[in-house]
Amino acid sequence: MRRKIVRHVFRLHGFMESFRLAADGVYYLFLYHRNMRIIFLLGAAALLAGVYLQLRGIELVALFITVTLVFMAEIFNTAIEMMMNMLSARYRLRIKLVKDIAAAVVLISSINAVIVGGILFLGRLKAAI
Repeated sequence: MRRKIVRHVFRLHGFMESFRLAADGVYYLFLYHRNMRIIFLLGAAALLAGVYLQLRGIELVALFITVTLVFMAEIFNTAIEMMMNMLSARYRLRIKLVKDIAAAVVLISSINAVIVGGILFLGRLKAAI
């Protein structure tokens, strides 16, 4: 009996299905949400610039985490906005506030990304000039 439970808990099929569904979500975001494409392009450009400017390992890790946080903020913002839109098509102040707060998370993570990018890149760019 215990063996069956362990096999059920660690089924690879369920994991692969979950992974596919998550990939479908990312694919949807890239197809239908302009902001996600912009974030992806800016994030990829920042990471390529980091490699080109030969940032140290820890600096690249900080940059990668920062880019990932902006992605995550935008994903959560989109999900919250979609859920709020499903609740009501009419204007409601509380729904507007929830959507504004979710957008604020993206704004804060983006400001953080600009600051981190400035700290990491400005010194390297000054030295290169």
